[in-house]
Amino acid sequence: MMRTGDVIDDLAADFYNAPGIVTGSEDSLPLRLIYGIIAEAARQGASAVHLESNGSGLVIRTRVDGALVEKLRLPPQLATVVIRLVKQMSRLDFVDQDLPQDGLVSLNLGGKIRNVGISTLPNTSANRTSERIVLRILDEQITSSALQLLGMSEHIRQILTDALAQPDGLILVCGPAGSGKTATLYAGMKQLNDGTRNILTVENPIEYAVEGTGQTQINTERGLNFANGLRAILRQDPDVVMVGEIADRETAAVAVEASLNGHLVLSAINTNDAVSAIARLRDLHVDPFLMASSLRAIIGQRTVLKLCEHCRIPIQAEGSLASLLGFDRGTVVFRETGCNLCNQTGFQGHIGVFEAIRIDETTRRLINGGGDEARISAHAFYKQPGLASAARNMVQQGVTTAEEGIRISRREPIAVSHLRRI
Repeated sequence: MMRTGDVIDDLAADFYNAPGIVTGSEDSLPLRLIYGIIAEAARQGASAVHLESNGSGLVIRTRVDGALVEKLRLPPQLATVVIRLVKQMSRLDFVDQDLPQDGLVSLNLGGKIRNVGISTLPNTSANRTSERIVLRILDEQITSSALQLLGMSEHIRQILTDALAQPDGLILVCGPAGSGKTATLYAGMKQLNDGTRNILTVENPIEYAVEGTGQTQINTERGLNFANGLRAILRQDPDVVMVGEIADRETAAVAVEASLNGHLVLSAINTNDAVSAIARLRDLHVDPFLMASSLRAIIGQRTVLKLCEHCRIPIQAEGSLASLLGFDRGTVVFRETGCNLCNQTGFQGHIGVFEAIRIDETTRRLINGGGDEARISAHAFYKQPGLASAARNMVQQGVTTAEEGIRISRREPIAVSHLRRI
């Protein structure tokens, strides 16, 4: 674990005099600690920092390549000050510990501005109320990324680009939480944001500020949900609308109606794959005819751990592992080891795995006729890989591990004993 002195003196020295933050002598030590932890987490490519307050103090953990690692433990008296400062930095109510709160703060870390999303949650342990705070470190490069930087194949990128070129319709990005849907939506907006279109969004939360667009944060406590927010921005003469998530019947109905009334609508929906989005819209009581008429493309995506190219080692897939992946026995795949360049994890971040359904006339007939997922999937992926096939291709190319490929194929990973090192 990192020592407090190391964090403060070695990692946070450049940020001690950061403007706009309280820097009195009482708060200088925890302030430098906060900056140091966030700076080190960003340097390591962490996606989040967890501050977990309990009766014995504050536990600080960072999530790097999907795994949480404990970094530091602070005594209760310092924990209280750290929690208060984090909430002050993001303009949250630092007195109220009984309700969840969300905020956003921009920090200058080594000359680079990084946005950090703040989420607080009450935590009761041993009859004592405390708080858990998660700091989500947002990647500003997403807002300037073209679609080719997201790991999409040329074929899938073309399907999405063709759909984005349409004047109206509904484009859905699908996947479970943490699969990178937001990155794909923002990259799509970036491609459209050329100054000739009025692009408006309704989000929760707004993770990235995109210059040239109008972004609305929902506020359910004041009655502003996705459906109401979408209705409001439709009165602002938009060309393109981005809805952070379609999760209820009302939002689905308004989004489909907007797409049929001359607007291009981009949104995310939480499903395991692209074809499941059609079933999900049916569950939300979207009329099949309207669904078939409005949809332009559905992008399904997941993320896998990306192997470190400097220390990965070749192995042979044997036994049930080869069978689960559909490989011949002895097929060469790769596994992680760990080196200084990847902080001994064996991985260097994540990479997207994608599939896409182009809504052609056959797909429309299947949707309108109540075709089941198997028939729609058989047509959509007749000449292109679905998620499972795309993941297996990444395993064969040495991009990710066999276990990751099996996970995306929605099967249980098996023991490493089925791998024989070359």
